[in-house]
Amino acid sequence: MAVGPRAAPDEADGPSRSMAEAETRSAGARGPDGGWGWVLVAALFVTNSLIFGVMRSMGIFFVEFVRYFEQSAQAISWISSLGLAALQFFSPLAAMLCNAYNPRVVMMVGGLLAGLGLMLASQATCLLHLYLSMGVLSGLGWGLIFTPMVSSVMASFTRHRTLAVGLGFCSIGLSSFAFNPLFQLMVELYGWRGALLILGGLNLNLVACGALVRPQQRSKEDEVDPGSGAPCAAGLQRLISYLQPQLLLERPFFTYSLAMSFINIGFFVPYFHLVAHSRQAGFSDYRAAFVMSAAGITDILGRVASGWFSDLGHFRLLHLASLWTALAGLFIILLPVSSLSGSYAALMAISLLYGFCAGALTSVVFAVVPLIVGVDRMLEALGLLQLIESGAGLLGAPLSGLLKDLTGNYMASFAVAGSFPILGTLTLATLPGFFSRADPPAPQRRSHHVKDKGLQSELEQINSLSHGAS
Repeated sequence: MAVGPRAAPDEADGPSRSMAEAETRSAGARGPDGGWGWVLVAALFVTNSLIFGVMRSMGIFFVEFVRYFEQSAQAISWISSLGLAALQFFSPLAAMLCNAYNPRVVMMVGGLLAGLGLMLASQATCLLHLYLSMGVLSGLGWGLIFTPMVSSVMASFTRHRTLAVGLGFCSIGLSSFAFNPLFQLMVELYGWRGALLILGGLNLNLVACGALVRPQQRSKEDEVDPGSGAPCAAGLQRLISYLQPQLLLERPFFTYSLAMSFINIGFFVPYFHLVAHSRQAGFSDYRAAFVMSAAGITDILGRVASGWFSDLGHFRLLHLASLWTALAGLFIILLPVSSLSGSYAALMAISLLYGFCAGALTSVVFAVVPLIVGVDRMLEALGLLQLIESGAGLLGAPLSGLLKDLTGNYMASFAVAGSFPILGTLTLATLPGFFSRADPPAPQRRSHHVKDKGLQSELEQINSLSHGAS
């Protein structure tokens, strides 16, 4: 599976070979829509279960941490926010390392770090220990495997790309349904330390998921040469070139990144605080945990249904992303309102609707990226997008925790959290050509090697014509 940039064609062998290689590159960009790509979909399925399934179930540990460390909701919220922010912050690093070296090794190391971080967290004696282990170290491991895995799946499909991504992400809803009551049981049987130790062992399965990604065959000119003049400087310069920072100067990508940042602020708040809100509303521990489990069921349906419907091509992916984003924000606002009367059924109904919209949104937002930047720059764009979102992910849960500490309940927390996805929808509407019925053509990247050789070829042709004329 090609995760990094492709080697430049050798134009010195004539136009016929260049045309053949161009067709090969085009076919590679379209993807085979099957074969080993479905194995990668299965790997993405497991990867998302062990990353976001665990994140979404942190509400169980949130309550336990508040009790054990006797800290405010805001202080405890930084644990989960650091994990999410670290995942997104280190995604560009994952993109650069996968482009420069063997992506399989990078992703396997990420799985090892993720499991190690949770195991170290089980021995925590203070919040700083949890911040560094469960937040930074596990987040680093998740970041090294998540973005390359998503990019590998999307590069393997074209016609069924959204469906493939939706199937890979539907495990988040399934794991949310299973993990919340399971984690509650583990905490009761083994305490929060024993439960975290078990989670660390489960996360080591990410190593096997990373091993399924096929290393890319690169030419010598695309590899970092440690023996060249200044190895550190040359390696750093090549890694930065793989990041493609010039994407930030393109208005469509910058606008889309800004919109995703707004969405990211409020999107994960229910997964961190809905269990605590349900307990505060008077529901038992298991009924509170089952609220998120039920949302996980409709999350699965939303991802698969959204992926299938999007691939039909009746509507633009960007328009569908805007629709699901606005609805998700609305239902976040309604979550605490639904439980004002003490009705468990009302809270459950809104949770189910939120789960469906949140799942439907996730299937679409990643599939929009290659439409904006092109398939050739997809990995770099995903890395930069995750980096930009990291600040927003760091803000969401602590902001909601602060509002809860100030007001004594979660009404303001969910109201503010739901307003950010709606703001993201308005930002998406400012994209160029948003109101058009058809997607504009995606920009295509030519590597520096291709540009240099193309210019050299043109100069040679000009020189040959001038010599011939003389």
